[in-house]
Amino acid sequence: MLDIAEDLHRWCGEGRAFAVATVVAVEGSAPRQPGAALAVDTEGTAVGSVSGGCVEGAVYELCRAALESGESVRERFGYSDEDAFAVGLTCGGALDVLVVPVLPDGCGRAVLAEALTAVTAGEPVALARVADGPDGWLGRALLVRADGTYAGTLAGTEPEDRSVSLGRSASSDRTDSDRTVLDRTVAAEAAALLAAGRTGTVVAGTDDVNGSRCGDPVTVLVESCLPPPRMIVFGAVDFAAALVRAGKFLGYHVTVCDARPVFATTGRFPGADEVAVDWPHRYLDAQQAAGALDARTVLCVLTHDAKFDVPLLERALRLPVAYVGAMGSRRTHEARLERLREAGVAERALDRLRSPIGLDLGARTPEETALSIVAEIVAARHGGTGVPLTGAHTPIHHEPRRERELGKGRGLGSVA
Repeated sequence: MLDIAEDLHRWCGEGRAFAVATVVAVEGSAPRQPGAALAVDTEGTAVGSVSGGCVEGAVYELCRAALESGESVRERFGYSDEDAFAVGLTCGGALDVLVVPVLPDGCGRAVLAEALTAVTAGEPVALARVADGPDGWLGRALLVRADGTYAGTLAGTEPEDRSVSLGRSASSDRTDSDRTVLDRTVAAEAAALLAAGRTGTVVAGTDDVNGSRCGDPVTVLVESCLPPPRMIVFGAVDFAAALVRAGKFLGYHVTVCDARPVFATTGRFPGADEVAVDWPHRYLDAQQAAGALDARTVLCVLTHDAKFDVPLLERALRLPVAYVGAMGSRRTHEARLERLREAGVAERALDRLRSPIGLDLGARTPEETALSIVAEIVAARHGGTGVPLTGAHTPIHHEPRRERELGKGRGLGSVA
């Protein structure tokens, strides 16, 4: 649902009543992943999508019905072999959709509005909503912030205190008993997903205590929303201009850095969010010291000049970032590796270096080269192989190893 936060935030501000249909689970091949949403207001205006077109009409009608009844509902859509024109997914998968009416006087609207305000302001938040559980629980929401505070409740009416810390009351006259153990359990799991920038599900008991699953089971979809990930392009060259455009298209906050002020100008890179004139390694050190890099950051080194590359890559390969790639011929790459070894970079760190940068697309122009680079970044992010899907037996949608491990390590039902 947070993927259409800007529209929903405007609707809340205008006092509109609307219903939101959110994908809460998928099986097999499905066009959209958990968190994808379609919203419909009382005038019939629709925003978003849950399936890319396969079941939009049926979900639209579910939203209209939810607005009439005021009741939340969960519906499953799958492929029908008997009737190719029946409501279903032609891709052969299945998806579960949660439809929740958001009415002006609804008790959960305040939490939702607060979450939408935070998302549109660029703040990191997680929204946890009951996707399956006891009667009357569907759609109940909990907003979890990066600082560990949370608002709302999954187990009852919304409390007055809307700034409670995980495991501790925010005010001196309130105790942990004022919040259910379920809220604290789900909030802790949601905070972990938020820190990882992941959307997934948490399964707990309605009276979950110290990790035990007691009482009726409840499944909660946690949607995480973080500020855009960073792409830092080192080297103010023609290839960088094309890469800036490709990075922005993928939703990155893009910085171009070069030590040469005559080349590093906003006029040459009008699409960049930032153009920094500095020695690349010095700029990277400053960003690391400021805490401006994280596990989603991608670093693209296009300078292919040893005096810039070596000190920069020596630092970059030791950072816990998502991707480090460097441009250059295979001969340049081998010479660069020798210099990095001489600088003390371990072989394990060198194995992280994507060089020559990009996938083999036969690229010639700066735009084609940029496409090959971002294709490699996307493949690395989602665990793709980069091979053609035609004739292949690999899954279309991959689940990266670190996401599988996160799900196993924290007892999550699934991580998307």
